[in-house]
Amino acid sequence: MKGPADAPPQIRAAFRSESSNLWSESGVNLGLEGTFFDAGDVGPVPGTETFSLIEDSVRTLLNDNLFPICLGGDHSITYPIIRAVSKQYPGLSILHFDAHPDLYDEFLGNRHSHASPFARIMEEGLAQRLVQVGIRTVNGHQREQAARFGVEFVEMRNWRDDLTLTFDSPLYISFDLDALDPAFAPGVSHREPGGLSTRQAIGLIQRLRATVVGADIVEFNPRMDPAQITAVACAKLLKEIAAKMLE
Repeated sequence: MKGPADAPPQIRAAFRSESSNLWSESGVNLGLEGTFFDAGDVGPVPGTETFSLIEDSVRTLLNDNLFPICLGGDHSITYPIIRAVSKQYPGLSILHFDAHPDLYDEFLGNRHSHASPFARIMEEGLAQRLVQVGIRTVNGHQREQAARFGVEFVEMRNWRDDLTLTFDSPLYISFDLDALDPAFAPGVSHREPGGLSTRQAIGLIQRLRATVVGADIVEFNPRMDPAQITAVACAKLLKEIAAKMLE
């Protein structure tokens, strides 16, 4: 379903909306000069593959000693982002929020679709540890892939509200909005009941014992979000992830 490419300006608008403010729940003021800035869009350029452009753009930020939070777009963008981040931070770990494991070897003949980024990431050894939270659609093939790559699932059927995760290596957070239950994030292309509440997701981020060096927020589809409920959820997640990165 088309639509996630329209998401970045909608997330920016919700983030900057005067109906809220730029303070995180933990007391970090993202509005302070020199703390947080918008690096602009990465868009298709004639004659340049989009994945290469994404990877090069993120690498430029990293070379300037910046910590990127990338707004998607669908989940395929995570693969080129991680290609850049993993070179800066060897031994990278990934915390992946999603209803789906996105571990397909290929999906509808496409090895670089939104359903396959973590298969490519783990095949290439770009992360030493992958923890996936919110999973509730895993099939036999993806269980085999998870076993092959040593992926850790936190499936929703086993969720605990006091879950705390510890990472000893630099951590990248990839947040697919359909990790949230459709009641909290209806604006996605692949709704799957039984997901996380916004509070549960934020609580897990706030309890993280890790050094967070980058993140993405993906799969928001504004065409499925007429009341802007999901846009506001994206903005909230952006604040809390950014605050965690600044700790």
